[in-house]
Amino acid sequence: MAEIGARARAARRPLAVATTAQKNAALLAMAEAILARQSEILEANARDVAAARAAGVAGSFLDRLLLDQGRLAGIAAALRDIAALPDPVGTVIAAWERPNGLKIERVRTPLGVIGVIYESRPNVTADAGALCLKAGNAVILRGGSDSVHSSRAIHACLVEGLEAAGLPADAIQLVPVTDRAAVGAMLTGLAGAIDVIVPRGGKSLVARVQAEARVPVFAHLEGLCHVYVDRSADLDMALAVVVNAKMRRTGICGAAETLLIDADDAGRLARPLVEALLKAGCTVRGDAALKALLPDIAALEPATDEDWATEYLDAVISVALVDGIDGAIAHIARWSSAHTEAVIAEDEAVVARFFAEVDSAILLHNASTQFADGGEFGMGGEIGIATGKMHARGPVGVEQLTSFQYRVHGTGQVRP
Repeated sequence: MAEIGARARAARRPLAVATTAQKNAALLAMAEAILARQSEILEANARDVAAARAAGVAGSFLDRLLLDQGRLAGIAAALRDIAALPDPVGTVIAAWERPNGLKIERVRTPLGVIGVIYESRPNVTADAGALCLKAGNAVILRGGSDSVHSSRAIHACLVEGLEAAGLPADAIQLVPVTDRAAVGAMLTGLAGAIDVIVPRGGKSLVARVQAEARVPVFAHLEGLCHVYVDRSADLDMALAVVVNAKMRRTGICGAAETLLIDADDAGRLARPLVEALLKAGCTVRGDAALKALLPDIAALEPATDEDWATEYLDAVISVALVDGIDGAIAHIARWSSAHTEAVIAEDEAVVARFFAEVDSAILLHNASTQFADGGEFGMGGEIGIATGKMHARGPVGVEQLTSFQYRVHGTGQVRP
């Protein structure tokens, strides 16, 4: 691990001065390698999926792990999208001139070496490697043991792209072992080699990273995402958005886990929403007020406090009736992980309050929480959704993987 850190540190400098053309050439070559090596990657992924099935993991976990031709095409497309993004390195964020004639610029610079620790999703190998490269950073990737064969096959394509563009192969390294000691070593910073850690995984992984890391962390907590349906909501829109937010892909962090319904209009809203979710194959757990309102729906299960705090990552949702926008804000403030929340409403005053008072990284109006994704934000991809407030928040893309420095131009000024 120490040698991996040293090699990443050595690769940092040539990456920081690599031209946009070099980085883009590497990314495009990576995309071509992903498509050219489809059979190898899918064969490796089949080994991971077979092991996961033998271990009896949940279907939502298998969905995160599984690769097919369509998903590989998506990975390649994301690499091309990242290549098409503006290069953040060297961008002048702000510029001004002082009365003494000094001209000051704030300019984007790479962070240096980034450590990414993630679970399950092999596509993160490509996303993280590509985003770090575009931002001029070296990266050390430590994927989960469940996706080890898939990640290795994808990583080989990334290295092929680096070499084709004349960039150092050590710019994107994959930790070759799966034991937890490797994570511990990364959290120490590898003797100063790592500048920042990005964890992407479950609550236990993130908790360990935050507890043990000796370098800055871009926190990515669980996605306890809420959808609030206000009395002013268009019912047809609410039905489409809620079902998509929960059921499009249940195993992603942007999947809705709790539905909040305005109690003042529950007679119009609650039954259609619950029945639509049940019809879509979702288990619905309701609070006492909802159960009392819909006593004839036998499939409606009772919800407990544990449900409001659970990221199901499965076809399960908890539903509560709340006292309008005040009740929705209070519920979210108590239970949310500060990831993503949505409001379905036509009343602009309700929307304004939701946006002003809900303190989560991503807020949506009349749209599915499944849009909580760097690719959907036009970032080409993401390493994760940062739920902290320092430096990066929301999707972590190329701009969030840079820092800045001040560049001051003078004409011989001295300070009196």
